Amino acid sequence: MTTPRFLDEIGAKLDGVGAKISELTQGTPAHDLEKNCKAMLSTILPKLDLVKREEYEVQRELLAKAVERIAALEERVAALEK
Repeated sequence: MTTPRFLDEIGAKLDGVGAKISELTQGTPAHDLEKNCKAMLSTILPKLDLVKREEYEVQRELLAKAVERIAALEERVAALEK
């Protein structure tokens, strides 16, 4: 499950880089490039089938509980078949 952390780290680094670029290059072509990249990402990201971290964590917990329940039910079925 390293992918979500990986994406968080990339997002944090991009935010940091964006802030530094913004400070250093206000009104320069680099600033315009940053604005264009942000605009492009803001149009592309909503089209991706992404979920929020909170939703992911909830689903992960539900899946773990379901797996436990299935294992318990399998044991019960095996005991009943004997």
